[in-house]
Formats: sequence, structure tokens, C-alpha cells
Amino acid sequence: MKTKYIPSGVCATGIELDIEDGLIKSVQFTNGCDGSLKGITALVSGTDAREAAAKLKGITCSMRPTSCPEQLALAILENLKQTDNTPNFKT
Repeated sequence: MKTKYIPSGVCATGIELDIEDGLIKSVQFTNGCDGSLKGITALVSGTDAREAAAKLKGITCSMRPTSCPEQLALAILENLKQTDNTPNFKT
């Protein structure tokens, strides 16, 4: 499912995400640190969405309480929450 996510507390201003059958098909950031975000995108593309979110959640950037990787984790979890109809879904 394709979704758009508005990150907060980071330089990136948008994340477009496509997850199908639990796998991350594509990620595209708007703004932010171009090279780093391209690297993150390359690393998570084709991987299990829940596993990627677990690895990225909790990463901070300098003195900020969050980071673009953590915001991607939140975008992934939001996408999964929208597509998972099981009553016991946990993020």
C-alpha cells in the first residue's frame, strides 16, 4: 500500500512509502540529507517492513530526539497499521 507520511523534528519534509505483502517496495524522502537518505532507502528496499522499523526506531540525530531513520520507522508502522486488520496489531 502506498502512503505519504509527514515527518516531524527532522530536515526531511515528506516520506512516500510503498509496502506490499509486508515488504518495503519503495521509499522516497522529500528534502533532508540527500546521500544519507538515498543510502537508507537502498538498505531498506526489499526488506521486511517490521524488521526495518524495529532496527530504525529509537535512532536520534545529533541533539534531536528523533531522526530521519526513526521517522521512516514511524511511517512504516503507520502504513502497516492501516493495512493490518487484525485486532491485536502492535506497533
